[in-house]
Amino acid sequence: MTTHALLQAFKASKPAFGAWITLPGVLNARAVAQASPHLSWVMIDCEHGLTSLQPGAAESIQAITGLGPNAPSPLVRIPATGFSNSTSWQIKYALDAGARGVLVPMVSTAEKAREIVTDSRFPPGGRRGFGSPFCHGVWSISAAEYLKSANENVVVMVQIETKEGVQNAGAIAAVDGIDCLFIGPYDLSLCLGYPPPSPDPHPDVEIIIQDILKAAHKEGKKCAIYCTSGKQSLKRAEEGFDIINVTSDSGAMAESVAANLSAAVGEEPGAAAFRY
Repeated sequence: MTTHALLQAFKASKPAFGAWITLPGVLNARAVAQASPHLSWVMIDCEHGLTSLQPGAAESIQAITGLGPNAPSPLVRIPATGFSNSTSWQIKYALDAGARGVLVPMVSTAEKAREIVTDSRFPPGGRRGFGSPFCHGVWSISAAEYLKSANENVVVMVQIETKEGVQNAGAIAAVDGIDCLFIGPYDLSLCLGYPPPSPDPHPDVEIIIQDILKAAHKEGKKCAIYCTSGKQSLKRAEEGFDIINVTSDSGAMAESVAANLSAAVGEEPGAAAFRY
């Protein structure tokens, strides 16, 4: 079986740092995935990013896993939110493409969380159907081995980024099969009536973020958060977050271009512009 860097980080009880892929294309995905030995995972964003769920995510997953045994774990954020009835087939598409984990945005209830778990697991633990000729090949194992191991190796994550989700965070974390609560500080801030982080959340939102972290850990689950810089990520790691997004492909590229051009014309780097 190919390595699962995210699960290895879990077992080592160390923060799992990752990066967000917003731009389409296998070359972009591959460039991000091989950018640093400190990457445990990359998130192919099919919700707000420009990669299609099919065949885009599948092609990016192939490009990432093709890097070899040290490749980060490819994860997929599906387009459908927890308010939608479309999460089931989108989870199927992501996992059939060989994703090591799936992230569902805006999950607000334990009932929806249980549905997501059911759609992510093969029977008897769920209702996921088997028929993809690709997923086991991506993992470099046989179909029989994939059926036997997928339920224990697919990471199921849900985003807490609504007012109702905050209220139900403890109940969602308690759902058997949910591996991680993922905090989306931007939509969480907006849903609670606060401005988006710039770069840090409003102090009132920060209190809620810490409450979600505690709720996840109380149930023995992992807690993840989206950051936009290494400095911010270090702070979150010190606070006890388990999975931390450090940057995005588009954000890192824009930041690097701006910083190098400023240096070229002899300017001091200015304050970073608002970016996701």
